[in-house]
Amino acid sequence: MENATGPDESGYPVFVESIEADSRYRLVRLRGLGCEPLEREEFEPRVRRVFPDIDLSDPAQVHWEDRPGQWPPWHPGEA
Repeated sequence: MENATGPDESGYPVFVESIEADSRYRLVRLRGLGCEPLEREEFEPRVRRVFPDIDLSDPAQVHWEDRPGQWPPWHPGEA
């Protein structure tokens, strides 16, 4: 059984998983929809489509597993 706490268990509408060193994405769990890999540029538009009135700076609404607001380093042209 998985030990990760997602938004369905924690009560957070948005739960951002830990940074993975070998990925440009962060896994983002959206309550009621599951988990999606999102890039920095995709994060806010996707979250706002699902939760239009969300306050992205409110830790009660958006939980970051580590490094809040940070994304893995990646540069265009990298695979």
